[in-house]
Amino acid sequence: MRNGFFQFAGTVVLALALSATSALAQKKYDTGASDTEIKIGQTLAFSGPASAYATIGKTQAAYMKMINDQGGVNGRKINLIQYDDAYSPPKAVEQIRKLVENDEVLLTFQVLGTPSNAAVQKYLNVKKVPQLYAATGASRFTDPKNFPWTMGFNPNYFVEGRIYGQYILKEHPNAKVGILYQNDDLGKDYLNGIKAGLGDKAASMIVAEASYEVSDPTVDSQILKIKDSGADLFFSATTPKFAAQAIKKNYELGWHPVHILDINSVSVGAVMKPAGSEASKGVISVNYGKDPLDPTWKDDPGMKKYFDFMAKYYPEGD
Repeated sequence: MRNGFFQFAGTVVLALALSATSALAQKKYDTGASDTEIKIGQTLAFSGPASAYATIGKTQAAYMKMINDQGGVNGRKINLIQYDDAYSPPKAVEQIRKLVENDEVLLTFQVLGTPSNAAVQKYLNVKKVPQLYAATGASRFTDPKNFPWTMGFNPNYFVEGRIYGQYILKEHPNAKVGILYQNDDLGKDYLNGIKAGLGDKAASMIVAEASYEVSDPTVDSQILKIKDSGADLFFSATTPKFAAQAIKKNYELGWHPVHILDINSVSVGAVMKPAGSEASKGVISVNYGKDPLDPTWKDDPGMKKYFDFMAKYYPEGD
């Protein structure tokens, strides 16, 4: 009996040991990741006032398909789940919660827009879900102390605004500056940046400031206010729909100030063409990429590779 007990006990210990070894051999991943899949969530403006940006998400989905066709990431296929937030903060909150709590994504990727990202930043950090490459350059998304799970993507809007201010001081030191800006972190960062670049001369050089809401149908009244102030240099801190409206309205009014435009709205296809090619002549801005519609890059190897990708994976893309 005694020998039988020890034999039984030994069997149990062996079974437990084998069970523990088996458990240790199993790989453990965070929610949304496995040996075969990486689940990623994204919201962006497929509709609404910033729907010009929808092509970004469609291109990214096409790119993920290309990566999957090439074998994925270390054998794992990327499952990109996309929802429309219509550039609306309440909608973004609803859709991000769905991605995290229902779809159980590993991370969010390139959620687009300052208002949408601001609305979900705290939630994602509390949940410890990476807010990876948030598609905005607002300063609040470069704050690892308070938001360690957030990583911005775009160059900083405040710094960009400061560059414009320094440019104005150098090239147009006697300018009367009028500023149109979006009434959120995007526009306010640009406003504060250009004032920092102008320094002590900001108060005397800036003769008009006018803000707009993303829900506004037009910015016509703001343009009239800035024009009537006597401004001869116009800084537009806007997103594509309103940038195109401003360019077109200036042209219709016969008002031709020096026109500086922020980086979010430099697209030829989404802004310049809708506003009118003639009306868009002379607009000044910066870019950190190569515009596919700029003939400067027609023989560029990287651009040729890009067009080959688009032809295969997103042929209807603009």
